[in-house]
Amino acid sequence: MAERIIIIGGDAAGMAAVSQIRKGAPEAEIIALEKGTQTSYAACGIPFLVGGEVEGGIEQLVARSPEQHRQTGLDLRTRHEATAIDTTARTVEVHDLDGDQRFTLEFDQLLIGTGGKPIRPPFPGIDLPFVHGVHGLDTGARLLAAMEDESVQNIVIVGAGYIGIEMAEAFLHQGRAPTVVEMASQPLTLLDPELGALIGDTMTSHGLDLRTETAVEGFEPGVVHTSGGPIPADLVVLGIGLGPDSQLAADAGLDLGVSNAIVVDDRMQTSVEGIWAAGDCVESTHLVTGQKVHIALGTYANKQARVAGINIGGGDARMPGVLGTAITKACDTEIALTGINSAQAAAAGFDVLTHSITSPTRAHYYPGVSDMTVRLIVDRPTGRLLGAQIVGGGDSAKRIDTCVVAITAGMTIEQILDLDLAYAPPFSPVWDPVAVAARETMKRR
Repeated sequence: MAERIIIIGGDAAGMAAVSQIRKGAPEAEIIALEKGTQTSYAACGIPFLVGGEVEGGIEQLVARSPEQHRQTGLDLRTRHEATAIDTTARTVEVHDLDGDQRFTLEFDQLLIGTGGKPIRPPFPGIDLPFVHGVHGLDTGARLLAAMEDESVQNIVIVGAGYIGIEMAEAFLHQGRAPTVVEMASQPLTLLDPELGALIGDTMTSHGLDLRTETAVEGFEPGVVHTSGGPIPADLVVLGIGLGPDSQLAADAGLDLGVSNAIVVDDRMQTSVEGIWAAGDCVESTHLVTGQKVHIALGTYANKQARVAGINIGGGDARMPGVLGTAITKACDTEIALTGINSAQAAAAGFDVLTHSITSPTRAHYYPGVSDMTVRLIVDRPTGRLLGAQIVGGGDSAKRIDTCVVAITAGMTIEQILDLDLAYAPPFSPVWDPVAVAARETMKRR
C-alpha cells in the first residue's frame, strides 16, 4: 500500500514541497488540504496591486491555481480545513466547509504549512468592517473594492513596518495621502535610528502624515482613537505584523518555541517523528546569534518547504538558518537590511562597532546617479560582519546581497574590502559603496 502524505496548507510552504516529495517518493499518495479557495499566491504583491503597479486583477498574484495543481496529479482539496491532528493515531480531522461534512484521514507523514496570521491587538472596534488586514488574496480584493469608492479619502495605516510603508505608497499612487501611525519613534524599527530617520524624512517629503510615538487606542466608525488624539478615517489598514498560525499544532501537542512558532529541527521535523512543518508557522535559527527567531518571509517558506519535501521523500536536506534579509522601498527610496542591528548585536553580547557612509550609486558623472547610505555592524575584536543596512536611491538596495554572502561566509570587513566587485560607470563608482563602508569602518577599529 502506498504511503500517504498529507499537507495542511495550500500556499508556499505546502505546495513548494510537493515536487520534492514526488522525486523521492513517486508512488506516495499526496493529499493537500486548503481551507481557502486559492493556492500558491503572492500575498506580498497586494500593496503593488492596490497601488496599480500590478494590472489585471487579483488573479495576477496567483502563481499556480488549484486546477493547475490538480493537473499534476495532486489530490488538492480546497475549502477543506484541518481541524485536529492525532499524533498517536496518525490521523487528521477534516471539515469540508462547502459540504459541511467532517471526516478523518490517516497519514504516514504530515507536513504542516498553516502559515502566519496578522497580529490583531484587542483594540475596541478592531473588527469593524472599515478596518482591514493585509494577508491573503481575499483581503487584497476587499481593499481594491474599497478603493473604488471615491468617498474613501481619509486613510489611516497602523504600523510603519514593511507592510505599512508599502501600503502607504500604494494609496499615494491612488491619489490618497494616508496617515501612518507608529508606536515607536521611527519607521522600520529593525533599522538603526540613523537610517530609520532617513525613511521618516522620505515619507513626510512625499506628503505622508507620519505620526511616530503614537499609540492606537481603538476604532469607531469614521475615527481612529490614538494617544495623540482622534484621526478621521474612512478606511484603516493594519500593518502591525504577522504571527505564526500554530494553534492546530499546539492542540496536537507539538512543541512550540519563540513567539509560539512550531519547533523544528534543521530537517524541518517537529517534535513528533514523521510530522514536519515549514513556512510562517515555524521558528528558525539565526545564523549570526544562533538564537531561535520567528521571521515570516516568503523566501524562507519556499526554502523550508524544499528541505521538508526532500526529507519526507526519503532524502537528507538541512536548513542552515536565516539572516532576516529584507528589501523594500518607500516611494523613491530603497531599503534593505540583513543580519542583526546595533541593538541586537549588543544584546547578544558582541563588542559592537558600527559605521555609516554615504556614497553615489554609480559614477558621479553618469545620468541617474543618487546617494545611498550603507551602515555596517561589525564585531570589533574580529572584524567579522554581523549586519548591514542600506537606504538610498535607485539601484541601492540589491547591494545587500553582497553583505548577505559576506555574513554567511563569516567574512571580515578586511576581506570585504578586497572583494573583486564589478565596476562600470552606469552601475557603480570605482569603489563600490559596500567596499567603501568596509574601508571606512576598518579605520575605526
